[in-house]
Amino acid sequence: MSMNQNIITALKDIGVPVQFQNYTGKADSYITFFTYLDKPEQHADDAELITGHYVQVDVWSKTDYTDLVKSIHQKMLTAGFTKQNFYDLYEQDLGIYHKAMRFFKEVL
Repeated sequence: MSMNQNIITALKDIGVPVQFQNYTGKADSYITFFTYLDKPEQHADDAELITGHYVQVDVWSKTDYTDLVKSIHQKMLTAGFTKQNFYDLYEQDLGIYHKAMRFFKEVL
């Protein structure tokens, strides 16, 4: 399963649209995601044994997203991701709240 499919599967029942990189729908709350770093984490005999996938899940909402963020966090942990850091932002030009959630997952 690809990393994108892994994330979509983890968040499939979250209750808002989930899209890779770009959302063009009309929902007031939605999620986008992308991989910001994909790098070897472990080598042996000049071969990559484990790959680290660093992903960002972005929550966009016109209203309070606190409960949605909690659900995303739990679902990502359940899917084997580790929390890296979260950031609260407000996109002035779009008039929308934005939560950037960064996670890490190792894959053999």
